[in-house]
Amino acid sequence: MSAIVGIHYLDGRPVEQELGRMVDILAHRGPDGADIWIDGPVGFGHRMLWTTPESLLEKLPLVSQSGDVVITADCRIDNREELISAFQLEKCPPEKITDSQLILAAYEKWGQQCPEHLLGDFAFAIWDKREQTLFCARDHFGVKPFYYYSSGQTFAFATEIKGLLCLPEVPRQLNEKKIADHFGLGGLDTTITFYQHILRLPAAHIMKVSCQGVQLQSYWSLDPNRELRLGSDEEYAAKFREIFTEAVRCRLRSAFPVGSMLSGGLDSSSITCVAQELYSNNENSKLHTFSAIHEQITECDERFYQNAVLAKGGLESHQLNTDALSPLSDLDRVLWHQDEVQSLANFYANWFLYDSASSHGVRVILDGFDGDNTVSHGTGYLTELAEAGHWLTLASEVRAFSKNLNQPWIPPLLAWMRVYGLNPLISKFFILRVLGSLRRLMRYSKRGAKPSELSNILSRDFIQRYESSNDSTKRKRPKTERESQYRRLTDPGEQNTLEKLNSAAAAFCIEPRFPFWDKRLIEFCLSLPPEQKLNRGWGRMVMRRAMEGIMPKEIQWRPGKTDHSQSFNHGLLTFERECLDDVILKHPEVIESYVNLSVLQEAYQRFLTGKATGDEAVTIWNILSLALWLRKTELSKK
Repeated sequence: MSAIVGIHYLDGRPVEQELGRMVDILAHRGPDGADIWIDGPVGFGHRMLWTTPESLLEKLPLVSQSGDVVITADCRIDNREELISAFQLEKCPPEKITDSQLILAAYEKWGQQCPEHLLGDFAFAIWDKREQTLFCARDHFGVKPFYYYSSGQTFAFATEIKGLLCLPEVPRQLNEKKIADHFGLGGLDTTITFYQHILRLPAAHIMKVSCQGVQLQSYWSLDPNRELRLGSDEEYAAKFREIFTEAVRCRLRSAFPVGSMLSGGLDSSSITCVAQELYSNNENSKLHTFSAIHEQITECDERFYQNAVLAKGGLESHQLNTDALSPLSDLDRVLWHQDEVQSLANFYANWFLYDSASSHGVRVILDGFDGDNTVSHGTGYLTELAEAGHWLTLASEVRAFSKNLNQPWIPPLLAWMRVYGLNPLISKFFILRVLGSLRRLMRYSKRGAKPSELSNILSRDFIQRYESSNDSTKRKRPKTERESQYRRLTDPGEQNTLEKLNSAAAAFCIEPRFPFWDKRLIEFCLSLPPEQKLNRGWGRMVMRRAMEGIMPKEIQWRPGKTDHSQSFNHGLLTFERECLDDVILKHPEVIESYVNLSVLQEAYQRFLTGKATGDEAVTIWNILSLALWLRKTELSKK
């Protein structure tokens, strides 16, 4: 969780004091050292946060032995043994080889194809003096952030947007297209930010900067057509267990105490249980766990499941009663660290759990973010069965699925039959209704979720201005489970959430690590046949089987998820009623060009009485978070 910055003046101007300002403003990301390197019109900076044992030896920016190549990096490389062998470095003690040295060696060996050979989380920049080229790269899923500004003869990059805004020549202008994305009107552009002139390097991309300009290129993408066929359910489960265990193991590499988020759900519990077994050999310290609990809104409380994991032993538990917190707690500090609109509903819980982790000396946190999409509940399999007319299998799956969740199964089955069996030309309304009901059955609440439909709360003029450019509205509904899962995994919202969690953790000198965002695991899960995801009414079946004997059975066969919206709404209405009234009723000036004010205020009254729809509640939160950020930043729209 270090920080990198850099400047390249293409007109030959020398880099001077501005690089120091960039390094200074990111001091929170690197308490363990700071340094800069300047060579005429090019300069790199670095802020160091020690996490891995090798990072204790790291000195960045790093100049190659020849002096021709320089790197600054925020990285954790997971295929170290493979790379050390490829570079024939076996005679050197591996604990003395840093991750940035491996990246530099990879560049020397493979040139601009080097990211294709790396596993892990990384964002780095390399200045090649021989080629007079700045080469930048970001990891496969965008776990490590990378922002840049390019205009005229100036190119600058930084781990956080504030590292660019401290440069006088970078304009502070609002990007309203990103506001459209914020409300779900767009969402396909992975490069834009809330600032017109600041962009992000997308995940799995490289960038070359030279006198010829700026060139972006993808170096990797998921293959939505690959299918893995093994001989039995047991083989699939064993392979999942092998890959998942390795995804956790390589993220435990730390010179400091390690923690794991533990909500009690399938994702965090799987990580914690596997990590505890791997960590049990560590005689010096236990694995820490960090959990949100609910003392007042007890229907949101998951201590029954958390305690089942803690009963395994070898864990040091830390709990936080989030019912006593406002979702807007510590707002000024949050907005400073986030740089952009903070729209994740459960963000405040993470914020204070990171704070707790930091106070216990933890520098690495394992997080189960979005195991739902990596492993997949497999509901797209129902579409495949209906498309193929496999009605008996469809009926069996829908019945079992509904039974697991204690819900009626006949109505959704009849809807599927109406769509695919009796009248194939019937409106897509029924498909949407069935899929929606299934998602509600699962109580699936992803962090940062947007409303599924455009709300009439938004201004019609604003919608029309950006709706036409939203290609996602024109895409056909996926016909297979794999296509559906592929779209979810490649949705820009995933990268957005990873960035927000990254910056939140950085505020407390914490590095979050995400085992479910391991390239090997995602490629494996996407390639699975659909019946390994949904089987006998159980979503994510391959993972449930793989966790046999590792995870407590009450979690292994837990059918649904806890809906935390009641606790969130309780927090808003209990602690932030005055703020809500001020933004929506008294002083809505900063948002009135984006909303239909009368409709918003009517929806707000329903929200106050608990009668707002889910989409209305989400849109109200998105409007509130946008308004508070706009007030804080005071950006120009021109």
